[in-house]
Amino acid sequence: MFRSIILLVTSLLLPTVANASTILTSFKPIQMIVVELTLGVSEPDVLMNSNASPHDYALKPSDVKKIQQADMVIWFGRDLETSFVKVLEGKSSVLTISEIPNLKLREFGSEDHDAHEGHDHGSHDPHFWLGIDQVKVAAQYISSELIKLDPESTSQYEDNLSQFITNLDEKKRSIVEQLNPVKDTGYYVFHDAYGYFEEDFGLNNLGYFTVSPERKPGAKTLITIRNTLKRDNVQCVFSEPQFTPAVIASVTRGSQATKGQLDPVGSTIDVKPGSYFDFLQQLTQSYTNCLGKK
Repeated sequence: MFRSIILLVTSLLLPTVANASTILTSFKPIQMIVVELTLGVSEPDVLMNSNASPHDYALKPSDVKKIQQADMVIWFGRDLETSFVKVLEGKSSVLTISEIPNLKLREFGSEDHDAHEGHDHGSHDPHFWLGIDQVKVAAQYISSELIKLDPESTSQYEDNLSQFITNLDEKKRSIVEQLNPVKDTGYYVFHDAYGYFEEDFGLNNLGYFTVSPERKPGAKTLITIRNTLKRDNVQCVFSEPQFTPAVIASVTRGSQATKGQLDPVGSTIDVKPGSYFDFLQQLTQSYTNCLGKK
């Protein structure tokens, strides 16, 4: 009898899942955000593997098929996922985050911009998912577009957005408390990805090895960093799991700086409800672990 009841309930639920819109996100941080906005309605898919970087991803034939079949594709834009541009041209229902009205993106300096020119990157920092205010603006816009696509689920989307914003505010307060004891401690990062997070929480980033991870740092940059590590009070040098250049080991050799690791895409985090907040917590913990060492 219980088996019959379970089968009946399952059969009643199946049409809702089957008719749900297919939402496709370009890479993991966007997927983690959209998961929160689509709770109870659908489960967003993703193109890139968990440990892939959008900076240098090459589309596969299976990716193109997914894009063609999706009801909506959500990506940052040509300044980050350059390999997607041609495939997305002319496709309807493409949500480009970099074009969201009132989304305040950090401008790269003139030196950064010059470095980006040769790699088809724009003059604005694309790592919006590392900024609480940027994520709020993006979430509100994405939610409004999801409602247009699926108006029958309007109330669910509105509830999800409201809860997501509340959770973001709570998480921000928690992170402020956790990072406050180490926010003045100096460090270097591998690539210039963390500006939004660092501005949100007043962290003391002394510099970076490269603007984009596919661009190797020059000899002059490495000499400058090596001299800074020897001269100044630099507590930490952060690498990334997607890119583990030998230059970090060579530059830190002979200095007192501790090596840490920041994962800007949450490669080890399972995508599920709450995973975006797990990602923010993991990032926070990486800073406190390395910067707090004596």
